[in-house]
Amino acid sequence: MSFKPPLVIDPEVQAALSAGAPVVALESTIITHGMPYPQNLEMARNVEARVRENGALPATVAIMDGEFRVGLAGADIERLARAGGTAAKASRRDVAALVADRGIAGTTVATTMQIAALAGVAVFATGGIGGVHRGAEASFDISADLEELGRTPVAVVCAGAKSILDIPKTLEVLETKGVPVLGYRSEDFPAFWARTSGYGLDRSYDDVARIAAVIDTQFALGLGGVLVANPIPAASAIDAIEMDGWISAALADAEREKIARNKVTPYLLKRIFELTGGKSLVANIALVENNAAVAAQIAVALSARRANA
Repeated sequence: MSFKPPLVIDPEVQAALSAGAPVVALESTIITHGMPYPQNLEMARNVEARVRENGALPATVAIMDGEFRVGLAGADIERLARAGGTAAKASRRDVAALVADRGIAGTTVATTMQIAALAGVAVFATGGIGGVHRGAEASFDISADLEELGRTPVAVVCAGAKSILDIPKTLEVLETKGVPVLGYRSEDFPAFWARTSGYGLDRSYDDVARIAAVIDTQFALGLGGVLVANPIPAASAIDAIEMDGWISAALADAEREKIARNKVTPYLLKRIFELTGGKSLVANIALVENNAAVAAQIAVALSARRANA
């Protein structure tokens, strides 16, 4: 028996995709698990506005009532924002149960990539990807985002990996999975709240058209996803050494409270918010909006390239 994925694409998004117009997918765990209501709703609307301002159509992705939704109307985004942490956090392993149970969930990077690819959306903006957690040599805690990047043809624009992670190990796994890591106006892999991590990139470009050319070629060759690293704006960045102190304190608290598995990242982000007096959230919002703008510019360049092919 064949199974048809329960994919529901917003009519405006479908019309844009059919016309070859630029569309940018947006993940929804930042809405459900990234910050409280109503800040999460304001952030979601602002991020969509940044995509539109830069010439593309936003398509927020979520699982709602067991359906893969690509493009949410205002009422649906508000419903998701109000649900907050009562909604599930959906990674690849959760998808079947959420569909079968007709659940509601914010989608992680991995699941947003899956659903975007099903819909035919090539470019996706997020905050930071998941990766290899510190201490993974004992815990084996490695995000499904890295596996998805290795096999799913979607370009992910992010501010690097969250600095709560082991960045060199994350880059090693991306290399093993064959994922090109491209820098936009940066030669150093960013660390989410900080502009630099001290680790280099595979290639760096100042022109979104050149990034679009790499993405288009990568997909044509059937080689999986592309990661575009776009540093947080300098005015919103947090000093890396200062942030590392807060991260170390949050990690110690997580270990003491025996936080594990998919609860680790939400716990750490909440604890770091508390330790920084809210500075981490302000930076998080700034980098997500910046990534949305750059992703829209890349989507516009990719659409123009394909139209002229």
